[in-house]
Amino acid sequence: MGELITEIVSGESYQYYPLSDNIVRAIGVCGGRPTFKYTRIEMTGTLERIASGENIDDITNGYRGRVSREAILEAMTLVINQFLKTLPTLEKAI
Repeated sequence: MGELITEIVSGESYQYYPLSDNIVRAIGVCGGRPTFKYTRIEMTGTLERIASGENIDDITNGYRGRVSREAILEAMTLVINQFLKTLPTLEKAI
């Protein structure tokens, strides 16, 4: 996780730890669970919708411009990369 960033958004302090360009863990937002930057839209909820078969374009349309297709693809990549890092190294069979 990156270092704490503080920005002023609509006159309010917005503090977050960036996980990627569009995914953050913001102080006081959704219990610190990963959200799309500047929203209260949780990354996991969006990924669950994709897993259940919902189309990415339908999801982005439902978010009315608050979350882009690129941000959703970035969330998918972030989760895949983190998953791959957890896999143990396999030994060659003899």
